[in-house]
Amino acid sequence: MSAPLHLTLDWADWLNLFGHFLTLSMMSVGGAISTSSEMHRFLVDQHHWLTQEQFNQSIALAQAAPGPNVLFVALMGWHVGMNAGSTGAALFGVLVTMVGIMTPSTIITYTAARWGHRNRDLRAVRAFKQGMAPIVIALLLSTAWIMASSAAAVAPPAADGGANASADAARGVLAHWPLWLTVIVSGLVIWRTRIHLLWLLAAGAVLGALGLI
Repeated sequence: MSAPLHLTLDWADWLNLFGHFLTLSMMSVGGAISTSSEMHRFLVDQHHWLTQEQFNQSIALAQAAPGPNVLFVALMGWHVGMNAGSTGAALFGVLVTMVGIMTPSTIITYTAARWGHRNRDLRAVRAFKQGMAPIVIALLLSTAWIMASSAAAVAPPAADGGANASADAARGVLAHWPLWLTVIVSGLVIWRTRIHLLWLLAAGAVLGALGLI
């Protein structure tokens, strides 16, 4: 488990956070969840405003809770604010991230949907819709990879002190084979059955609570 973060954020940091989520909003083809890999890079890897656990928890809770899964963005903003030290900052973080992620995409979606409906019989419109499908799937797979591979980061370091990063990554995957097996089985169940996603989330929570993954 990562150590708790204690941040000091100034107005430039909040503006940077807002601007980045504005940009992500315009890239969120398939929903905000499709840009979560870039959110991870920005919040966890680059600025260290969130821990890996907080990032994963935000997505998992939003997927399990009723309502739109864009709520994971609000949870990320909340965690950033709490890491900055106060509930007021957490509420401000929710406002910053949600306004940022919702405003451009809402305007673009409304405008594009009206235009696309009027021109739905055009060959270019049909081709665009078909071409975007594999891109959205790839973005979602990148999110799944980031969340699952985070377990590899806590694998014990190699004797060379981590000089061979590829070997360390491979060791991390092998050390957490139950997690990867769960990912594969869950994907097959979703693909081949009609079992509701909430049952899989509940099963994953039980396995995690028991320390099996």
